Amino acid sequence: MNRCPWRLCVVVLQLVVGCLFVFTGTMKVTDRISSELYAEGLEEFVKFTEVLPLKKFGLHVEPIVFLTAVGWIELVGGLLLILGPRILQEVSNIVLSIIMMGAIYSLLMLKKPLYMCIPATICLGILLLLLYVWGRDRKKQKDE
Repeated sequence: MNRCPWRLCVVVLQLVVGCLFVFTGTMKVTDRISSELYAEGLEEFVKFTEVLPLKKFGLHVEPIVFLTAVGWIELVGGLLLILGPRILQEVSNIVLSIIMMGAIYSLLMLKKPLYMCIPATICLGILLLLLYVWGRDRKKQKDE
């Protein structure tokens, strides 16, 4: 009986973070929802491309391509977190965790105020918690 509330809480967190990624990914992929938010996102990605370590290797990423790629990754990753089989949920979780680490890195490199890192840090924490719980459940299943 003690596991039910915890398991329900994990499922709710999974659904909430999945929906959040679907929403933010959609906002990055299209300007039809909010052209102002899309424009702001593009401005941020122009700055993000300036602090990417890829420049050290002589690679240049166009901000619009970067924005669109991250948007699609977030959109598909969020959908997989919500609807996918466990293995694809775990893969998308890892990919989204890397995206969140990149977001935190970029914000810190741009010397943005720390409070701007809070959403990405919370999402990363939830994603890592989900990975931990799934790994623990898998281990328990093997032991039984």
